[in-house]
Amino acid sequence: MQPPREKREHLERLMISEYGVLSANSKGRVIPEEPDEIRTCFQRDIDRITHSKSFRRLKHKTQVFLQPEGDHYRTRLTHTLEVTRIARTISRALMLNEDLTEAIGLGHDLGHTPFGHAGERALNEIFSEGFRHYEQSLRVVDRLEKSGKGLNLCYETRMGILNHTKGSPDDTSEATVVRLSDRIAYINHDVDDAIRAGILTKDDIPPIVLERIGERHSTRINAIITDLIENSTKGRIGMSEEMENAINTFYDFLYERVYKNPRAKGEEAKVSGILGGIWEHYVKNPKKLPEDYKRIAEEEGIERAVCDYVSGMTDDYAVYQFGDIFIPKAWQIK
Repeated sequence: MQPPREKREHLERLMISEYGVLSANSKGRVIPEEPDEIRTCFQRDIDRITHSKSFRRLKHKTQVFLQPEGDHYRTRLTHTLEVTRIARTISRALMLNEDLTEAIGLGHDLGHTPFGHAGERALNEIFSEGFRHYEQSLRVVDRLEKSGKGLNLCYETRMGILNHTKGSPDDTSEATVVRLSDRIAYINHDVDDAIRAGILTKDDIPPIVLERIGERHSTRINAIITDLIENSTKGRIGMSEEMENAINTFYDFLYERVYKNPRAKGEEAKVSGILGGIWEHYVKNPKKLPEDYKRIAEEEGIERAVCDYVSGMTDDYAVYQFGDIFIPKAWQIK
């Protein structure tokens, strides 16, 4: 009987267009492995990412709003899931490899810091080599997961994760879809969260956005995806000029009214102090690092090890660490 993986690979040859990546044609893994009988190589990547510690930690990492009061604000995990669903929808419509798309989508933000982009900016100022979350995401899957062994993902998955922010001339179509889906997701859910937080009202949204994209969250998502699918031809993946102009206006509006909003970002000034304090403590006390990070310190230097440790923390754990290090504990006189 033909193994399920081989059946799937046969179906891919029938279903995936010439612009998509066949799993059978993957450039492979850094450490070669025997193929799985049930799953294609990209399906295995999906499973490895989903079951990783860094993926689970995303549920306690900030997307935009630090420590929001309410259960329905996005976290880094819900953002990741929204990006992945949008990307799979687009990939299916364009007859690309949905499994590769999903693997890239699920892994693209694994390297994000606690406290969202405020944490990224703080570590970028502290770490002498600079910090970029997309590079750290690749480092997470290559070097940090599984106690330093890494996840040994396929080349196409790894490069899609690395280039999800800025793109690369060598991007697969699936990687391009994830990069565009990332923006589609965050501009729409960020305005949704901002309205929920009372920072914006629906009446604040620019007319060009309402006219060309829509008034409601689901309507906007559907309009952008539909435009992208209809305007992607012969391997070129992109939107119409009219939709791009509307999205650029949408982003500029969010940047001024939300991403720079003093009410929404008022607590971010504290992030540098928290992460900087934790950083300095462990740089001066490397023996207090967990064992996995002590090994990194020996092999790559103490700054690299502390950067890996701090960037992997959740928001709550970073606050706990800061308190444990710097806030005196109560004690009782007997």
